[in-house]
Amino acid sequence: MHMSRYLKIYPAKNRPDHFLLYSTLRLSAAILSGAALDHARKGTLPDTLRDKLAHLGMLVPDPDSEREQMRGLLDRVNAKSRRFTAMVVLNLDCNLNCGYCYEAEFRDGRYMSEATADLLVEYLLREQITRGFDAELSFYGGEPLLSLDLIRRISRPLKEQAERHGVDYRFSVVTNGTLLNRRCAGELAELGLKGAKFTLDGPRHIHDIERPYASGAGSFDAIVDNIAAIWDLVPIQLGGNFRSENYLHFPRLLDQLVERGITKEKIQSVLFTPVTPKAGCSERSSGCVSSSAPWLVEAQLYLREEILKRGFKTSKPKVSACIVELEKNLLVNCEGDFYKCPALMGWDGFSIGNLAEGIRDFRASHAVGNWRVDACLDCAYLPLCFGGCRFLNLLQDKTVSEVDCRRDHFDAALERIVEQDLAYTGTSGEARKVPTARGVSSPAPSGAPASASC
Repeated sequence: MHMSRYLKIYPAKNRPDHFLLYSTLRLSAAILSGAALDHARKGTLPDTLRDKLAHLGMLVPDPDSEREQMRGLLDRVNAKSRRFTAMVVLNLDCNLNCGYCYEAEFRDGRYMSEATADLLVEYLLREQITRGFDAELSFYGGEPLLSLDLIRRISRPLKEQAERHGVDYRFSVVTNGTLLNRRCAGELAELGLKGAKFTLDGPRHIHDIERPYASGAGSFDAIVDNIAAIWDLVPIQLGGNFRSENYLHFPRLLDQLVERGITKEKIQSVLFTPVTPKAGCSERSSGCVSSSAPWLVEAQLYLREEILKRGFKTSKPKVSACIVELEKNLLVNCEGDFYKCPALMGWDGFSIGNLAEGIRDFRASHAVGNWRVDACLDCAYLPLCFGGCRFLNLLQDKTVSEVDCRRDHFDAALERIVEQDLAYTGTSGEARKVPTARGVSSPAPSGAPASASC
């Protein structure tokens, strides 16, 4: 057995001559003594410990075969997927006036027409639901709840037909949170609402400056009131957008929520991301705004720890790729045009089709598989990155075919992220106990990796 190439090894915190092993592919963790690690590298571990490390993905029979398995991983994911996921932009209008609005350059009060909504329903029925695929939509804007009538028009027939064909239809909303009161949430839950992402940009005094109503009035209290009113009806994800000058104040937001009775059990997860230019990805995935800028790495690690310290959940490292790599993920804009990513919606030349004509081959235009090069296939971070973000390439005047390498970011952040998860949740991804070798101490408590030596 050989050490996996998708493995990071760090000195174990507060444990001299011990090392923390983290599999970026299996998202598993273990702590080994220096002697055990030396035996692992030489292939001379006791059978029990060797088999356990192999089960955790840290030892593999053949590194070259593992590399080729990684080359085809996303192809296998696409082939096995039975769920179609789409972000649907219902309008380019909003009742707030956020200074950093990601869609500000092309927000013009446009709304999806009923005819386009009907085309979307026809497309999903024809291409997905009647073919046995689940359908999951994320309604987006602008502010999607300004188009409540369209959510009804789209969801009612899809839910009915999905039940008839034995598949699942569900949707979520990415909302500023001002309109999702209990009456609205109750109605939408009956139509298939399974989650809502709210945004609070810090404690009240910061949020009300960053995200005021169009009238100039603050929106903080209305959003918090709605969270308190609907948390038992709809799982809530909480996001927030920070700047270098205000991120230190964001933990106070969580304290204010608790003061209002919104405790950790009432929020599914919390994720704070930096303000990004144009049509940023932060509404979709934190991966799109990763950066190795020292202040940003420190801000993200600080905020992550403050979230965990208060008992709230936040994102963990995961095997993930830019959504351009995932065949059954796309975005539908107000006119019914297809894009692969909300960030690319504001850039010319990145439409991949429309509801009337279907999806065009986008593999070349979006550089699908640009990570299938030696530098990426040999990189321990590949499972967490798969070539990075096309949008960030565009922001840096690069082509989408270039790899958005995340090595500097993960070098700066991953070790502390894994340590945070072990410290506050007793796990990191799918961390499991490693049985101790002969003659050493007993395993660590359940949920935490154990020490081992030989």
